[in-house]
Amino acid sequence: MWMDILYILIGLIVGAVLGFFLARFYMKKYLKQNPPINEQMIKAMMMQMGRTPSQKQVNQMMKSMNKYM
Repeated sequence: MWMDILYILIGLIVGAVLGFFLARFYMKKYLKQNPPINEQMIKAMMMQMGRTPSQKQVNQMMKSMNKYM
C-alpha cells in the first residue's frame, strides 16, 4: 500500500519535471521562430511617438529586448 502511494508520487514529480522542460523547450522554439517584436514594429512605434529613429536606436532596442529572451 505504501509502495503504491510512493510510486504515484514519484510518477507525478517526474511528470511535472518533464512537462516543465518540454514546455520550456517548445516556448523557446516558438519565440525564436515567431519573435514578438521586430525592427519594423520598433520603427513604427517610434514614428507614432513623433520620433524618427536611427538604426543605432533600433539596434539598441532590439538588443535590450533580446536580452530577456
